[in-house]
Amino acid sequence: MRKWPVVALAFLSVACGESNPVLVVGGDPDGPRNVSAFYYNLGVDVTWDLSPGWNGEAFRVYGKRASDADFFFIAEVTSCAGGSCVYRDLNVLADVSYEYFVAAVDPDTGSEASSAIVGVYVPVPIPPAVPTSVAGVALDDAAYLIWSDAPASEDDFSFYRVYLIDGPDDLLLGETDSPGFIDLLAVNGSTFTYFVTSVDDQGHESGGSSLVEVTPRPDYTGELVNAYQDAPGNAGFQFQESEDAAAVVSGDDPDRHFRLESDVDGLWLVPGPGVEIYPTGQFTSALKCGVGADGDCTSWEVAPTSGYAFGDVPVDAEFTYMFRVPGFGGGLNYGAIRVTLLGQDQAGDDVMVFDWAYQIQEGNPNLSTAEGSVLP
Repeated sequence: MRKWPVVALAFLSVACGESNPVLVVGGDPDGPRNVSAFYYNLGVDVTWDLSPGWNGEAFRVYGKRASDADFFFIAEVTSCAGGSCVYRDLNVLADVSYEYFVAAVDPDTGSEASSAIVGVYVPVPIPPAVPTSVAGVALDDAAYLIWSDAPASEDDFSFYRVYLIDGPDDLLLGETDSPGFIDLLAVNGSTFTYFVTSVDDQGHESGGSSLVEVTPRPDYTGELVNAYQDAPGNAGFQFQESEDAAAVVSGDDPDRHFRLESDVDGLWLVPGPGVEIYPTGQFTSALKCGVGADGDCTSWEVAPTSGYAFGDVPVDAEFTYMFRVPGFGGGLNYGAIRVTLLGQDQAGDDVMVFDWAYQIQEGNPNLSTAEGSVLP
C-alpha cells in the first residue's frame, strides 16, 4: 500500500470552540501519539496511537485544505481497538492537499490536548486495467476461474477481486494476487455467474470484467469396465449425478448409457436404449484443463448439440467421446468420457479405463469450460 508523505509541523493544543490552535507546553489530558494520515481509495485515513496516560477520553479530529487558514472540527471518535485509532475522511477532493490534527478531550472541562499537524495529498484517482480473457472451468462441486494476468504488469498493481452475481447484488467472494480463483461453495447442477476486477496499491478498483457462467457437474477418474464378451456383469456404464453412486453396471442393465464390446476389429462403445453418441471422438490430453493443467493441455469440454447417432462407435485411447442421454429428470443431458487406457487385465480380459463428466443441468452442453473448445 502506498502512503503519501506525512509532514509533522508543530505540537498544538486547541481550546474548545477555537478555530486556530495555539502552542502549549503541557496538556491534560494526555494527547494522542504517532498521528499520521494517508490516502487510500478515494479517502484519507487519519490514524493515531493511545498515549500511556490515556484515561478513556474521546478524540476530536480537525482538518482543512492546506490552502485554508482555519481548521474545522470534522468528527469525534469514541472507540479504538488494540491501542490504535482511525478516522476515515471521505469528504476530500482529488489533486488537493489536506492537513489534520487530533485532540484528546477532557470530559469534565472540555480542554483538549492536541497532536502534531500532519499533511497528505489526495491524487487524481486512475483506476487500473480491467481483467480480460476471463474463463470458467466447471469442476465437481466447485468452479475454477482464470483470466489474463496483464494488469499485474503495472507497477501499482496490488490484487484481484472475484465477485459472484447474487440476484440484484454482487457478492465479493475473495481476493487474490494470482490470475486464478476456485469457488468451493459452488454446487453441481446450478449455474453461477462471476466477474473479476483489479485493484491498485492505492485501493482504486477497475470496472468489472466480462461475465462468465460456470455450471459445476460431477466427474470421476479411473473408472474401469470390461468388454461385454469377457465379463458382461462389469461391461455397462451409467452417468451418475454423484460419484458416490455406482456408475459401472451390468452390460445388460436396461438403464445403461453404454457398454463396451469387442470383436476382431477392436473395441466399441455401444449405446444403451435411447442413448446417442457423437460419431467421432477427439484426441485430448485430459478430460478437462482446469487447475494446475499444463500449458499445452488439450480437452473437449463442450458437447455438440447436434449430429448424434444411435450407432456403435470405435474406441481409442486418449480420445474423448460425447454422449446425449435421457436424464434422471426426464430431459436430455450431456456426458463425456475420456479413455486413458485400453488393455487387458491379469485374466486376459479386455478392459477400458476412463475418466468421465456428466452435466446434470438438462440441456446444458458445458461439461467444463464456459467458452468451450473447438469441435471435431
